[in-house]
Amino acid sequence: MFALVQSLTLNGIEAVPVQVEVDVQNGLPCFEVVGLPSASIREAKERVRSAIKNSGFEFPLQRITVNLAPADLRKEGSHLDLPIALGILLASRQVNAPADELFWIGELSLEGTIKGVPGVLPMIMALSQNFPRSKAIIPSANQAEASLVDYPSLMAQSLKQVVSFLDGEENLAQTKLADLSIKPGTYQEDFSDIKGQASAKRAIEVAVAGGHNILLVGPPGSGKTMLARRIPSIMPEMSRQEILDTTQIYSVAGLLTPERPLICTRPFRSPHRNATANSIIGGGRIPRPGEISLAQHGVLFLDEVTEFSRDVLESLRQPLEDGIVTVSRTHSTSTYPCSFMLVTACNPCPCGFYGDPEHDCNCSPLQIARYMGKLSGPLMDRIDLQVEVPRVKYEALTDAATPENSLTIRTRIEKARAIQNKRFRRHKFKVNAEMRPRDLKNFCRLDDDAHELLKTAFHNLGLSARGYDRILKVARTIADLDGSERIGAAHIAEAIQYRSLERKYH
Repeated sequence: MFALVQSLTLNGIEAVPVQVEVDVQNGLPCFEVVGLPSASIREAKERVRSAIKNSGFEFPLQRITVNLAPADLRKEGSHLDLPIALGILLASRQVNAPADELFWIGELSLEGTIKGVPGVLPMIMALSQNFPRSKAIIPSANQAEASLVDYPSLMAQSLKQVVSFLDGEENLAQTKLADLSIKPGTYQEDFSDIKGQASAKRAIEVAVAGGHNILLVGPPGSGKTMLARRIPSIMPEMSRQEILDTTQIYSVAGLLTPERPLICTRPFRSPHRNATANSIIGGGRIPRPGEISLAQHGVLFLDEVTEFSRDVLESLRQPLEDGIVTVSRTHSTSTYPCSFMLVTACNPCPCGFYGDPEHDCNCSPLQIARYMGKLSGPLMDRIDLQVEVPRVKYEALTDAATPENSLTIRTRIEKARAIQNKRFRRHKFKVNAEMRPRDLKNFCRLDDDAHELLKTAFHNLGLSARGYDRILKVARTIADLDGSERIGAAHIAEAIQYRSLERKYH
């Protein structure tokens, strides 16, 4: 006796349909699952067996074969428990076949209740695009994220309830489309908390306005971490699509809760400096999104960046360029999006006091060069702004005036972003930092004074071609903040200033 049940599996954040084929035949009792199942799916045999018995049904003492098609795609996750159990009940004629095409998602407990699983949101989104006339049966615990998509999802709490539904004895409640009107994100940190550091705040404003990566260098206690943690509060509000894109990743990672089914604020991820490359980039024995993907449309902050392993830092280079990261395994290749703003911070030397007027530095020039040399040239090329964050003076700390708040800064940034969106409306990129070299001629027009200043800086400072491009991009952002169509000498001068550390340490 044969039964076919529809389900899905995840490949990265992409949901792929899976056919659960169940065959029950006479023979020695045996329960086999084939089709490249993961360890969690192989363990489903005992969960399914106990769930069927404890739900009041008979587990067939026959030869049971479960095939997960397509057989050449590796399947991960416990969400296939429910379709496997249902397939066994259908093949053994203990339940009626569904009249409609249904996709089944859910993990079973030993007593037969259906538990919530990660990745429901991308699964439902894939069904809404590819199978609009079908329905999905999901755990009640995943109601919140399923309700973000306009697709008929029926909520089930137990295997026994599912059987009653198929027999026509009980109806399953359907999710209602949630109100997707985007409310402004609220942040606990605000730039008004920071005294002084006007130059660093200005550099961060420029970086956020153009989507540029930034390096903050300063002695301990200068406020580098405080500045970085407040960057999401000045970033433009997330769009509807950005919210769904980011929420999908958190759903796959299992980081959504019924209380927080939607990621409405810009993510801020700050991994420890001992983090491995797999935890930063993504991967592992069972591939999972890394920190760069969890920072999607937000900020990845690497504090004490020179303390991170070289493998981790060098592995960031390709994702920073492509906006995606691909994790390859023997039987599958998973791709995760990773469009984020990289913010790094470090001390100027091993002791932390190089250039500090209040403390003496005990480091030799060789030690300083080795310390900053951990940031390779190719990685520094991808960091457009390199800013010194000096020690805060006493006068700034005791100043009674209230510093500019995040909302005021964000308003200026949103105006600059609007200019960029209009300029790049016919292109795939949206911000200045994403411009390609061939785009600079069209969008970075200099007046005569700016051209002469950049020419002089190029020869006197020994700029590379990549450094030249970076200065143009940053100057374009500074001009956008000023509301200027053409790039002037003042814009070029400020942009050159943000490359000064590269010459100081390299």
